[in-house]
Amino acid sequence: MSTEPDTRDPVGGKTKRGVDRRHWAAKVGIAFRRLKDPRFRALYPFESRLHSIGRWSYHYLDEGEGEPVVMVHGNPTWSFYYRNLVKGLRNQYRCLVPDHMGCGLSEKPKRYDYTLERHIINIEDWLEGVLPPPGWNGGRINMIVHDWGGPIGLGYAARHPERIRRLVVLNSWAFASGTVPQRIRMCRWPVVGEYMVRRMNLFAVKAAELCTVKPLDPLVRKYYLMPYNSWNNRIGINGFVRDIPLEPSTPTRRLLGQIEKNLSTFSGIPVLIQWGMKDWCFTSSFLNQWKRNFTGAEVDEYPDAGHYVVEDALPKMLPRLRGFLESPAP
Repeated sequence: MSTEPDTRDPVGGKTKRGVDRRHWAAKVGIAFRRLKDPRFRALYPFESRLHSIGRWSYHYLDEGEGEPVVMVHGNPTWSFYYRNLVKGLRNQYRCLVPDHMGCGLSEKPKRYDYTLERHIINIEDWLEGVLPPPGWNGGRINMIVHDWGGPIGLGYAARHPERIRRLVVLNSWAFASGTVPQRIRMCRWPVVGEYMVRRMNLFAVKAAELCTVKPLDPLVRKYYLMPYNSWNNRIGINGFVRDIPLEPSTPTRRLLGQIEKNLSTFSGIPVLIQWGMKDWCFTSSFLNQWKRNFTGAEVDEYPDAGHYVVEDALPKMLPRLRGFLESPAP
């Protein structure tokens, strides 16, 4: 990995080189031995790339060739969440997967505006940098969103509707209303909440325990948690938690309202919803909201899958996704 700005092909927008991971591991506070571990490389066999946004570097994957598929993660996951979709699609598609600032292998600035608005600006900066113009081959994208990836990805989509060809919604939301479970509200408590999230790492640890129906393999669980190994490296997780719009007057609540209003922009494109029905956070009420917004969407409900639906339902979900991506689109 290199901390220098990307060198891009002016037509395709693709970087020409990856990153020196030894150097980058030291910069983001992760032991290099973990990144070079053959077990990690088997699970996450991808080249790391960096995109400069101001002073900071944004880590992402750019795997394969063809029509772009952009996968947007939530909290407290990172691009690792999509590893099996990338492996399953990169032989036919260009898979673009970012780590939000403060997450995964991206930088984790101590003084930073960890808000929905900022994350949308970041993904916009990145995608407009790595993609060719919308009218060119490869300039339109298929977008997959999960958890906070819903409002982040659709916030970008609302600003660039000409780029969106198909949309895939996993357990997520992009609405100004919705119930927040008490166990997440606890993480917002003054002083105590930050202690639980950053000192004890409870948010990430409990997510790895509670977001699947079938327990994660211990090694997979280990790598979900790997980027969040210290107080400093959990600042992005805490930023997402602090930005949950519980109060109606917050900028994020207002922005969510705008994103929700703009969902009708995408009523004419193919939409696929893949939903884990045993999600304790994004319950079926959120699924029903998506159905109301996208009345023509194709919907698959997985009764034995939780919030991390890709982990629980991959054998059925991957061929379903391939078929959807091969279907006609405007």
